[in-house]
Amino acid sequence: MAQIWAGTDIGKTHHHCVVLDAEGRRLLSRKVLNDEPELLALLTDVLDLAEDVVWAVDVADGMAVLWINILLAHGQQLVYIPGLAVNRAAAGYRGGGKTDAKDATVIADQARMRRDLTVLRPDDEHAVELRILTGRRADLNADRTRRINRLRGQLTSIFPALERVLDLGNIGPLVLLTGYQTPAALRRTGRGRLAAWLRNRKVRGAEALAAAAVDAAERQHTTVPGEKIAAQVIHTLAKEVMGLNEQIAEMDKLIAARFRAHELAEVIASMPGIGPLLGAEFLAATAGDMSRFGSPDRLASLAGLAPVPRDSGQISGNLHRPRRYHRRLQRVFYTSALISIRNCEESRRFYARKRAEGKRHTQAVLALARRRVNVLWALIRDGRCYQGEPPVSSAA
Repeated sequence: MAQIWAGTDIGKTHHHCVVLDAEGRRLLSRKVLNDEPELLALLTDVLDLAEDVVWAVDVADGMAVLWINILLAHGQQLVYIPGLAVNRAAAGYRGGGKTDAKDATVIADQARMRRDLTVLRPDDEHAVELRILTGRRADLNADRTRRINRLRGQLTSIFPALERVLDLGNIGPLVLLTGYQTPAALRRTGRGRLAAWLRNRKVRGAEALAAAAVDAAERQHTTVPGEKIAAQVIHTLAKEVMGLNEQIAEMDKLIAARFRAHELAEVIASMPGIGPLLGAEFLAATAGDMSRFGSPDRLASLAGLAPVPRDSGQISGNLHRPRRYHRRLQRVFYTSALISIRNCEESRRFYARKRAEGKRHTQAVLALARRRVNVLWALIRDGRCYQGEPPVSSAA
């Protein structure tokens, strides 16, 4: 049983630590710089109060990484309480104000009273690297989506007919927009010369793309105000999207290489619908350590695939998706379920059965995704690859 509880309110430049005893009395309250010497001094001072300490933090990554790794490297017991839970719990404490010291006190007191908090453990190097790489890829993908949306908006403002016929998720239309952005320019060039220009740049389906672009140009002969400057912006945005596509392709290669080097890569990739990218996302979210969750149900809950009741009074059986869940982990199971419906007979049969029961498409896919949590859990537990008939799942 812990003798004292130390709660740390995490900040970018400074943390605030409060230590409570078993009666809830404050033994220490200190603001400390997020720097190794100061953090080590805090660790020493807290251990001088008692050798048996439970540490708690409200942030588990980013600006808390140094402090977390210092504690774990020194063999300390560390639990995580989400910031939202801290915020809601703070309303039950005396005083309406909000300070770092009060938040740290709430964190320590919640750790003192609760036994259901997540225990933080050291991550292996592979999981950390995959978390960094997949996070970077998500940022690049978000940047690409924003630029494509801006590109579509800018193109619609001067040439809506062309915007309608271009799929900007493909490289060909982007190459086209680096050279031609206005109806007049496309009409002057003509189909033949435009198709030749696209072929010289190794664009697939150059003839069809050129025909669609020139046909769109023939439908608009009005020059809108600001067209010249807008065309320059469209050119720049198209180049930026192409650059981001190249960066994402390079990132995909790095992620695939790091994923295949993981000891569980073969097991995870054997699941229909899970390739290197989704497998890397899974390892980044879970580190491949199923003992952290205790059961497939808790893993499904983290992924938002286990409905939670919202009953009140005479209303019962009112199930909803949890409000807090790991969205990228849910994407792994949901997307892989969609893919497996197309290329896995067992998944296709399960999906068809749920549809026959009257479930909508999304409900049937979510049900399949939930089942796949159990299957993947059992595969990792047994260290075996998927072979068509899933092994029986049980808690690890």
